[in-house]
Amino acid sequence: MKNRTAIFALTRKGTEIAHELAVALQADCHALDRYATKYDIPFESLKDTVADKFSRYEAHVFIAASGIAVRMIAPHLKSKDVDPAVVVVDQEGEFAVSLVSGHLGGANELARLVGDKIGAVPVITTATDCAGVPSVDLIARDQGLNIGDIGLIKHINAVILDGQKVPVYDPDGFLDISAISDYFYVVDDVDVLSESRCGVVVDWRRHEVGERVLTLYPQCLSLGVGCRRGVPANEILELIFRVVGESDLAPKSIFCMGSIDAKSDEEGLLEAAEILGLELKFFSAAELDKIEVANPSGMVMKHMGVNGVCEAAAMKLADSTEILIPKSKSARVTAAVARKI
Repeated sequence: MKNRTAIFALTRKGTEIAHELAVALQADCHALDRYATKYDIPFESLKDTVADKFSRYEAHVFIAASGIAVRMIAPHLKSKDVDPAVVVVDQEGEFAVSLVSGHLGGANELARLVGDKIGAVPVITTATDCAGVPSVDLIARDQGLNIGDIGLIKHINAVILDGQKVPVYDPDGFLDISAISDYFYVVDDVDVLSESRCGVVVDWRRHEVGERVLTLYPQCLSLGVGCRRGVPANEILELIFRVVGESDLAPKSIFCMGSIDAKSDEEGLLEAAEILGLELKFFSAAELDKIEVANPSGMVMKHMGVNGVCEAAAMKLADSTEILIPKSKSARVTAAVARKI
């Protein structure tokens, strides 16, 4: 499935609009079988089709009544940070309603795009958009920051809607507030946030903060791992969790995991990366050997032809010449962390 958007049409007129949108949005058009053409994906039951397709697309456009769309998607909704965008268009093409995942899923943007393509009025109901003020979840998304507790977004946005400024602790300057300084201000002490109505921390280190302080995690840490043949995932994860925990690193700031390509078929390594939700990249011995590591190993050189795997892989991923957390090891696993500057 190459297209990321699905369109669902239930009437003849709705199918005509769906065809227009399918071309403009490069979307798959699902039409009720009696109205489907050779260019459509026909269906008999909208309920069954949505159940099968909902998680397979990043966005959905229903050419139907809002009530129908709500009933179709309700059983499949999970959370605003993972749900796909949902937009509803009436069969006359007059309105494009952003229904679900307006910010993080991009439904607000999609409603505007649909409106632009077919001349419909985009209907946006998220409070910050209606008030014309920034929303912290959109800010985080646009600046490549992972959101900690999604439930805390409402507290930050509420303060902004009340016309107050939100304090931000950002020691390394990952969040650019130059264009939103009317709504946010920087503080030098993280403890100030707990004394405020709410606040935002932007850091790759863990902090103990108040219950209304939202943490945003920059994607700047890379994890390098080496292991012996046949090591299970739980043994690899045990060392990783120890390294991350003892160093007070934020797991959500780790953007990738790497190793030497001789381990590309190592099941435990592959499984560990999948459990962590990290992309796993492999490098050749020649690539890793160009990197000067802090803790070279004669044993690794003997068996792999490089001075070190985990430190070199971490620095390679981060495009850095320095290691943040040097090699730690257990009986059969090594791990190190580098930081992208």
